Amino acid sequence: MSKLTKKQKKIAEMLEGFNQPCSAAEAIQKLKEVSEGTCKFNETVECHMSLGVDVKHADQQIRSTTVLPAGLGKTVRVCVIAKGAKATEAKEAGADEAGAEELIDKIAGGWFEFDTLIATPDCMGMLGKLGRVLGPKGLMPNPKTGTVTLEVGKAVKDAKAGKVEFRADKQGMIHVPIGKIQFSQEDLMKNYITLADAVLRAKPSSSKGIYLKSVYLTTTMGPSIKLDSKNVAAEVKENMQ
Repeated sequence: MSKLTKKQKKIAEMLEGFNQPCSAAEAIQKLKEVSEGTCKFNETVECHMSLGVDVKHADQQIRSTTVLPAGLGKTVRVCVIAKGAKATEAKEAGADEAGAEELIDKIAGGWFEFDTLIATPDCMGMLGKLGRVLGPKGLMPNPKTGTVTLEVGKAVKDAKAGKVEFRADKQGMIHVPIGKIQFSQEDLMKNYITLADAVLRAKPSSSKGIYLKSVYLTTTMGPSIKLDSKNVAAEVKENMQ
């Protein structure tokens, strides 16, 4: 059995007597305390949810987006594939790059200096040849996530403001960042509640039994803290009022 490091021992001591499962507010407060006492950088706070869905069935696949009100605490680089007025609209909205054929050739040549790729419907045909490259990186524009749209200005602003995508993997798990640990308690709660509300709203009508099987909050180098999954809906309702 491997020995615990000094950091692991300190984290264990800080969690001693802390009751789990707990509320999101309690989890965030404890994560902030642990991070302040053990970590020297601004960790990312993550939410991990296990859902009672079978993604093998098309009607139980979950993929959607939501805009976190407090953002993600990082600069999001947005590239838009569009022509003419739509490319101009994208640039005016804050896109880092906007264009059509020349940008597609640039990406085909190995350029990936962006975090989000948005495209207008008329340009998707040109992007098809890059599917094998963009797909594995999770960068291929998709109507379900609002990245294939004529409203490029709004899409760019949403992406810059902290739009996140959540998608259930083969195990029915969702993994989403909700901000930085140095955010205020209030901002992290706002982001968590917004995400939890969006996931609850995305529940497929064909999903039976327990939908939220487990929910954890964690940080980049910190512990995972289990939330009371049975109380998530009530906590969302209380904080959305």
